[in-house]
Amino acid sequence: MSSPSTPMSDFEPQAAALAAISPQRTFYWSIRRELWEHRSIYIVPLIVAGLILVGFLLGSTHLIAKIRSAESLGPMQLQEAVERPYGFAAMFLMGTGFLVSIFYCVEALHGERRDRSILFWKSLPVSDFTVVLSKMMIPLIVVPLITVALTIATHIVMLLLNIVILQVSGIGLSVLWTNLSLSTMWMMMLYHMVALHGLWFAPAYGWMLLASAWARRAAFLWAVLPPIAIGVVEKIAFNTSYFPHWMQYRFGGAPGAEAYPGNDHAMHAWAHLNFGQFLVSPGLWSGLVVAALFLFAAARVRRSRGPI
Repeated sequence: MSSPSTPMSDFEPQAAALAAISPQRTFYWSIRRELWEHRSIYIVPLIVAGLILVGFLLGSTHLIAKIRSAESLGPMQLQEAVERPYGFAAMFLMGTGFLVSIFYCVEALHGERRDRSILFWKSLPVSDFTVVLSKMMIPLIVVPLITVALTIATHIVMLLLNIVILQVSGIGLSVLWTNLSLSTMWMMMLYHMVALHGLWFAPAYGWMLLASAWARRAAFLWAVLPPIAIGVVEKIAFNTSYFPHWMQYRFGGAPGAEAYPGNDHAMHAWAHLNFGQFLVSPGLWSGLVVAALFLFAAARVRRSRGPI
């Protein structure tokens, strides 16, 4: 006995509802999907922030001794002693965010093929380019903003602990108010994360998404080994180092942020950052063009790839 067929008119309201969903809303929910599926985007930085607070609390005795010693050396040494734990916390969270972005990009498109969830996601009325672009927004925008927000929260807790520690030690709170400018620190970090860790590294994220979409296994090796092979082949064949120099230029800093502060964890070392110089840099726009090409290629590859 055959079951009664569903009239085509029953599907018309569903089709109309799908057609009524705007591209902006589809893109928004695609980003929300990434946060649901990849919780390490915010869980890993949360764990690191917790470890920073534990380390700050355990090292409070050493911090007090360092502040007392710096008071006799001069105002610059005192400012560095007060700012150093906050700068270290910011840089440690920045490094964590960068690592999270790398491993996310390598796993983003490869993982959905490995667990076969790509079959379900391809059945939805969402284009491959929308999916790939939403994944690109995670390292470009979402991770930097999460890192900055978490750094602000960590700094506030550190400040409260610092107030209690200084009061108990008898040093006084004036040391904090005259040598610590958290608002300036946060603004510089916001620029650093969005401009450098986001936009400037966009070609690398695009390349890793392409490798994630293409590789059947060992996606991380496929993302890392080709650039290394290009540098080796160039050196052997032509005895030049143009590609390694370009990689150093791309990952060693950016115009307006020529280098990382290095071992100087005082945040005033970032005062050289120049947003105007960064925006007019040809390297920024050429990098974004390269990233866009990688994204289009990743979308085409995803369209033709099935479960592993």
